[in-house]
Amino acid sequence: MSDSTQPAGGPSQFVTTHWSVVLAAKDRSSPNSAAALEALCRAYWYPLYAFVRRQGQPACDAQDLTQEFFARLLAKDYLAAAAQEKGRFRTFLRVALKRFLANEWDRARRLKRGGGHTPRSLDTAMGEERYQAERGDGLPADRLYDRRWAMTLLEQTLGRLRAEHTAAGKTAEFERVKGVLMADRGTIEYGSLAAELGLSEGAARVVVHRLRKRFRELFRAAVADTVSGPGEVESELRYLVGVLDET
Repeated sequence: MSDSTQPAGGPSQFVTTHWSVVLAAKDRSSPNSAAALEALCRAYWYPLYAFVRRQGQPACDAQDLTQEFFARLLAKDYLAAAAQEKGRFRTFLRVALKRFLANEWDRARRLKRGGGHTPRSLDTAMGEERYQAERGDGLPADRLYDRRWAMTLLEQTLGRLRAEHTAAGKTAEFERVKGVLMADRGTIEYGSLAAELGLSEGAARVVVHRLRKRFRELFRAAVADTVSGPGEVESELRYLVGVLDET
């Protein structure tokens, strides 16, 4: 799993409370503002990069645009419009990016990459390699963005789950079971899995059940942190799961 969604250092290894990070980043008087923006960049740059590429921008321009967009989130007060009660964080970032592309592109491309404010953590060269590997899906830009967003939340959830098992000394168990987290129940070969784990088949079923349950809890929590309130969680979950299920 890619580490591109994980912030380096800081009080938490994973970005999970997305709206609280936004609120911290928009308060420029706070000493935590820069670190919060860095966390946002690391968590969400790739879905935005994929969106820009699918809009027809060449790789070099898409790299400049993505990095400059994040550099300007604070400099141009883009975050001033962000408020949790206004809806989905996914939608806010996409709308902000579209506004940037419409109004700032001519100016942005005249600047040296990042304008001196480029977030250090954006590995856009890696992003282009990933984009080229995935580009065959043929999705339009908005749908591609939503799919990459859902995959980013999925990666964060798996990272959180892996960290919990590592802390409990169960890294090997997690690595053996993670492949069935989203599998249909009827397709799981419990006999083979039990042999790999050194457990009885009944015990292996318990392990899988617990891991899948915790995975759903963490993914739901990650989604809940990106919407305006509890009433939107189920609809957002259904939408993102549907996007992930697309072939």
